[in-house]
Amino acid sequence: MSVTHDPEAVARWSVGGAFLEGLANRRFDLVAEALAPDVRLRAMLPRGPVEWNGAEAVSAVFASWFGAAKDFEVMDATVGEIGGRLRLSWRVRVRPAPSPGGDGWHVIEQQAYADAGDTIVGLDLLCSGFRSER
Repeated sequence: MSVTHDPEAVARWSVGGAFLEGLANRRFDLVAEALAPDVRLRAMLPRGPVEWNGAEAVSAVFASWFGAAKDFEVMDATVGEIGGRLRLSWRVRVRPAPSPGGDGWHVIEQQAYADAGDTIVGLDLLCSGFRSER
């Protein structure tokens, strides 16, 4: 494993960590702080592709997915980089899920690729959906 000394790479990893820290603590104000004011989120969800623009709208989307769960547990989260883009992934357990499916535990995994410097300016996300944990 090699270590990078590129200051821009460090900034991207730092903002990715800040984003995940906000998400893990369900501090959607901190999620918004990691995002550029005009950030664009493109997501492939189980229902199909969707897009949101602006830090407030994007952080509100994450709040709608994770904010109301009575129980919330981060199972895994990673930050990396591929070809100059930040790579983020997380897997969480929630109870209940925000969509129909019962009150039991649900697992969701999301993978995202971001264009980032001091903040995240673009985020492309792939979502597993809330899967019932059996």
